[in-house]
Amino acid sequence: MSHILGARLVPNEQVRIAPTKIGGIGPKEATQVRYRLGISENIKVNESTKYQIDQIERIIGQDHVVHWELKRGKRADIERLIAISCYRGIRHQDGLPLRGQRTHTNARTCRKFGIVPIGAKRQNDGDPSHANKYEGYKYIYIPTSYTNRFIYLCIYWDKWNG
Repeated sequence: MSHILGARLVPNEQVRIAPTKIGGIGPKEATQVRYRLGISENIKVNESTKYQIDQIERIIGQDHVVHWELKRGKRADIERLIAISCYRGIRHQDGLPLRGQRTHTNARTCRKFGIVPIGAKRQNDGDPSHANKYEGYKYIYIPTSYTNRFIYLCIYWDKWNG
């Protein structure tokens, strides 16, 4: 079984399809890599040599941005927006929509129940003296039959392991 940059290659797949399992590599990039190495498009991964797979990994590592680099770059972009305190950075920090979507009826649950998106910080991250605001609480959504709305119940347990 072969691996390229942490992605497992299926042995019965063709070499032109197998690299698309790596995040950031699409069909076009996989075809370009295959052409650069002069590999036939019908050859399968289990028929290719170790040298060919090493060459594929080398070319992808040199020329293409793979999934962990994409995630790292996205995270750095969001942190830069937060650092310069622009509108988008503030919206990221508050966990709100960035591009003009409404917040009156939608995008409420992420603000209300502690779901933290990328870039947003919880209030008590660095201060262990304060307990978590929602510790011991569990929210239950109950749909009502006559108004088609949800009722939010807040139930407190002394020790909640949920």
